[in-house]
Amino acid sequence: MIRIILVDDHAVVRSGYRRLLGSEPGFQVVGEAASADEAYALAVEQMPDVAVVDLSLRGSSGIEAIRRILSRAPRTRILVLSMHEGAGHVTQALRSGALGYLTKYSEPERVIEAIRKVAGGQRAFSPEIAQILADEAIEGERPFSHLTPREFEVLRLLAHGESALHIAQSMHLSPKTILNYLSLIRQKLDAETDFKLLHLAARHGLVTMPSAS
Repeated sequence: MIRIILVDDHAVVRSGYRRLLGSEPGFQVVGEAASADEAYALAVEQMPDVAVVDLSLRGSSGIEAIRRILSRAPRTRILVLSMHEGAGHVTQALRSGALGYLTKYSEPERVIEAIRKVAGGQRAFSPEIAQILADEAIEGERPFSHLTPREFEVLRLLAHGESALHIAQSMHLSPKTILNYLSLIRQKLDAETDFKLLHLAARHGLVTMPSAS
């Protein structure tokens, strides 16, 4: 029996996947979570075989959830199931420890197959993600590839308008630590100000800038 937890901030999405997976022989959904904090607590409680994780969560992202889950439940296999198709998100999710990555456009049969594969220790990617990884290998590293998963999470939250204090609270770190991360991020990305960081994030698809009216 493959024991699974579902991590997504939309209850309707979780309900749909629970019905899909609950009808599959050998699958058992043992819990659901809507945030990184809930996912961490649930994983520690249940020690599931597979965690199916979206990257868009309340507070910290799924990338931070992956890191935290694996810190206490290292045998749990992570399958990302997300709308995010940017190279930065894909690379950082894999660096955080995800074994598979599918887009939410994936057919139900592909999701089921991917869960079985990651439960067995194999990698699983949807065609779109496999193409992104292939392009990355051919074209070379992109700017965000130089960031650690935690630095990427700090940048993501900053790009979405969060203050250093709120980022610190979301990531359970001190404001001073967040400021140190921001200093390192500016150095790595050669951006002197947060404004330049924001435009770099927008240019590479980490956040959508509002269009001028």
